[in-house]
Amino acid sequence: MRTSLRDAVALAAAVLAPFLMALALLPLRTSLTHTNLALLLVVVVVAVSALGNRFAGGLAALSAVAWFDFFHTEPYQSFHIQDRADVETALLLLLVGLAVSQLSARARVLSRAAVSDARHLERMHDLSRLVRSGGCSADELVERIRADLIEVLDLRGCRFVDGSPPAVGPLPRMGPDGSLRVEGWIWDFERQGWPDGETELWAVAHGRCQGVFVMTPVPGAVPPSLEARLVAVDLAGLAALALDGQKDLVQP
Repeated sequence: MRTSLRDAVALAAAVLAPFLMALALLPLRTSLTHTNLALLLVVVVVAVSALGNRFAGGLAALSAVAWFDFFHTEPYQSFHIQDRADVETALLLLLVGLAVSQLSARARVLSRAAVSDARHLERMHDLSRLVRSGGCSADELVERIRADLIEVLDLRGCRFVDGSPPAVGPLPRMGPDGSLRVEGWIWDFERQGWPDGETELWAVAHGRCQGVFVMTPVPGAVPPSLEARLVAVDLAGLAALALDGQKDLVQP
């Protein structure tokens, strides 16, 4: 599974940011209560969680507790806590940090999903309008959809094979519900990711297969969401409609 640059930066910040904040607060150690110091460290956890993922947020919470203990509880420069109130503050810092990291990471996921859904909707709207207006040929539309499939499913490559599925071969196939079938079995896409090799996506309209998009995923890539797979199925359906209409026009 690939790690994005943003997540890598967040992991580094999860380790370093609480340490730097705890170090910067040393001059205020005698003037601020331990509760206020802990709250300031929670702010760092929130920032890391917003930048990265749940793991980064949880790591930041643990790091915040460790450096709070080391720099701001007696005995200083030690990971031992003597005062019961300091123990309670450290535990609360950990619990609040973990809770906030989960909420921040969830908010980030929802935000990304909303942006992704908006892009998918815009893409489908543009292509549907293009099909209705006849603004491009069926071959041009298929080429555009092929490129869109690479983007939507984060593929390494995709090609279109005109004609019936037997011309391609018995490859894993993405069904109309976004599921994946491998040799007749339903593939656990969310847990197993893409199967090895290529995967078919049939372009079907009015019960007839007009061709097959043969997709090549990136090895080890995070599997696309169900929503993205359903968009891919709809894109293939638009290609099939355009090809079906083109073939009807050339029939004698």
